[in-house]
Amino acid sequence: MLSLLSSLVAALLLVNLVALGTSRISTVVRAVASQGVLLGALAVAAQGRLNATVVALALASIVLKGWLIPIILFRALRQMAIKREVEPSLGLLPSLLLGALATVLAVAAGNRLPLAETRLAPLLIPASLATVACGFILITARRKAISQVLGYLVLENGIFIFGLLLVEAMPFLVEVGVLLDLFVGIFVLSIIIHHINREFSSLDTRRLSLLKE
Repeated sequence: MLSLLSSLVAALLLVNLVALGTSRISTVVRAVASQGVLLGALAVAAQGRLNATVVALALASIVLKGWLIPIILFRALRQMAIKREVEPSLGLLPSLLLGALATVLAVAAGNRLPLAETRLAPLLIPASLATVACGFILITARRKAISQVLGYLVLENGIFIFGLLLVEAMPFLVEVGVLLDLFVGIFVLSIIIHHINREFSSLDTRRLSLLKE
């Protein structure tokens, strides 16, 4: 089981780098969808046993993060008729290198933190920190609103990974509430993206500075 857990964590970290290293927004959406499926599998592998709480959490992650939210985002992409992040604030190669550096630092920092669960924490804590960092890079280095939404999703995935350490201690309804809040947030953001595009004929968030009272 530990070998499976290591493989899933490695796949998650690889998906982070794919999201940072591509300009095609559809590829980033697919990467985030893949993360949703991987997180569902990770929830099961991390606990090492099946129970109602773990299965429900895994299914919620796969359905919401791996299927429903990507459908909403792909629909937004079709409506906006955009394919690429043309002028990111930070280039793709620097973003990729910064993400790789953040991953290395997360592994180094994770091994120094006090660990309550020695079996899971050495893998999950670095994965959580690295994913949060990559999500933050996407949010700050991209100019398209939909790319920033995807960064928010990646960042939340990092928080979800950390939450797997607390599944037994944290009430299940709290975890499900977080997932539902995420879904509602993405739904609202997709509406905002539509209005930004309709008003400015662009999803470049720099255009928001043109708004005046």
